[in-house]
Amino acid sequence: MDLCCPCLLLSSTLALLGLVAAFIKFFNLHYILSHPVDKTSNKHGGEIVADVLKSHGVKFLFTLAGGHISPILVAAEKLGIKVVDTRHEVSAVFAADAVARLSGTIGVAAVTAGPGLTNTITAVKNAQMAESPLLLMGGAAATILKGRGALQDIDQMSLFKSICKSCSTVKCVRDIVPTLKKAICLAQSGTPGPVFVEFPIDVLYPFAMVNKEVLGASKPKGLQASAVHWFLNNYVQNIFAGAWEHRDVSPLTPNIPLPSSDEVQRCAELLSRSKRPLLIIGSQATLPPVPTENLKQAVESLGIPTYLGGMARGLLGAKSKIQFRHQRGNALKRADVVILAGSVCDFRLQYGRSIPRSAKIICVNRNKEQLWKNSDVYWKPTLPVLADVATFIQKLSESLNGSLNIDKEWISELTERETAKQKTNEEMSLKPVDQNINPMKFFFELDKVLPDNAILVNDGGDFVATGAYILRPRGPLQWLDPGAFGTLGVGGGFALGAKLCRPESEVWIIWGDGSCGYSVAEIDTMQRFGVNVISVVGNDAGWTQILREQEPIFNSSVACKLVHTNYHEVSQGYGGLGALLKSDKEDINAALRSVQKLGQKSSVLLNVWIGKTSFRDGSISV
Repeated sequence: MDLCCPCLLLSSTLALLGLVAAFIKFFNLHYILSHPVDKTSNKHGGEIVADVLKSHGVKFLFTLAGGHISPILVAAEKLGIKVVDTRHEVSAVFAADAVARLSGTIGVAAVTAGPGLTNTITAVKNAQMAESPLLLMGGAAATILKGRGALQDIDQMSLFKSICKSCSTVKCVRDIVPTLKKAICLAQSGTPGPVFVEFPIDVLYPFAMVNKEVLGASKPKGLQASAVHWFLNNYVQNIFAGAWEHRDVSPLTPNIPLPSSDEVQRCAELLSRSKRPLLIIGSQATLPPVPTENLKQAVESLGIPTYLGGMARGLLGAKSKIQFRHQRGNALKRADVVILAGSVCDFRLQYGRSIPRSAKIICVNRNKEQLWKNSDVYWKPTLPVLADVATFIQKLSESLNGSLNIDKEWISELTERETAKQKTNEEMSLKPVDQNINPMKFFFELDKVLPDNAILVNDGGDFVATGAYILRPRGPLQWLDPGAFGTLGVGGGFALGAKLCRPESEVWIIWGDGSCGYSVAEIDTMQRFGVNVISVVGNDAGWTQILREQEPIFNSSVACKLVHTNYHEVSQGYGGLGALLKSDKEDINAALRSVQKLGQKSSVLLNVWIGKTSFRDGSISV
């Protein structure tokens, strides 16, 4: 027994040393001892967050208030960042998305923990699919209280991992700068998208407040209470150790894939042998680093017949001779070289079936998955290029230097089809529809009054899709729609972000009566912040996008009927102005000019009672 005592003593000592080492590692005691906390400072983590945002050129922070994130909001306002509080968290993220698209910088939203964050999920997923660089900051329970029943405490990281490029939790104040810088850079790199950074409440509030909340006011009594107190004290010390030391807050450089000279040359050679080339440009082409005006010049220099989609609508202005808007399917069938510049072979191109197998296909995309989507079934790229779309087009234009000779017969063929379709649409717009207004006629009249700086925000189904065939965006980045996700409810948030970015522009929301219900409350936000937006609601008392197919197929209108709600009065209730347009005998042009004038001093909503046409029969997308 005596022989074993030294062994037992040695074993106990080693175990104690191991326990001490574990504590030192867990609490980072070496760092704590060498970086003592300034217990008198009233600084807080929100100030560091705001400093990082300011250094990255962030001008707007969209939010809905919550105690978890108050330090961020207060600090941001002090640094001159405009804090815009919306009526719903989803609108805050939609607004940040619009800012990202129009400004070329990161869009930023901050919301409180739990339901504040879950309310944003649809908008974050929409930003992911629309490839918008977005930073979502969310509050959270104190790290030490996670899983213990704290207010609004849920596993937020798991919720956002599948829809964000990265998800990070900040556990110490000293980690705020590197975590935010890395997240913002990643959001803008490669294929842009949303990132999520979680801020437990104890890394945002001042030391004295956190220390008091965690340790309490009374001194511990007894060995167990003292041990717990020691544990908690080191926990707090670790959060604030080195918190206020200088750190570089300047932005990191995003990693953007660029095309090789060989890829550009191979494309130029394919085009040189082409007789019927076609260029289809998608939203991705509008991303930085190439300014949209430079992209426009490059496309015009190429002279290739062009179709524009998504955010690229308006790139070539309203009256370009090389842009075509109708009969894209027929044009694709005849093309011998097709350039998919940020366009994807998903449902919008019938998964690739729209492109003939005989055509040479040049596909340019930042995203490898999108670059090859459905190529294993319906199509194969002749030249896949994993690179920034606008850079590729610009380099291609420089390489060809105006030497590309497009077959005049090909241009004539496309122009004849375009003219014929336009004439058919105009004729359909003149046909009466019950006692209400033909939506096609309404859009032709709206197109006449839009100024050159108009930004069109599109939020709806059938009504909005009709407008997409008729309205002509006046310039680059003057058309906003949700993108491939087909999300309803973007209108209020998108318009808010757009008008803040471009205060000199006339911003119009084109709302269906169904989609209007999602975000019409943001008229209150617009009024509070002096953001004057003109809204048009196509009111046909139904979810017509669905009803148009459901009723003839299943002989039922279940869940597709609404009523002719007085949305103009709803606008007035939120502090805006409103007007009603019901009859096809009324002067549509005069009504539009009237709301334009009202829109100079207030947000205004025009409630338009529309009838049904056969224009979009058979157009359901799945």
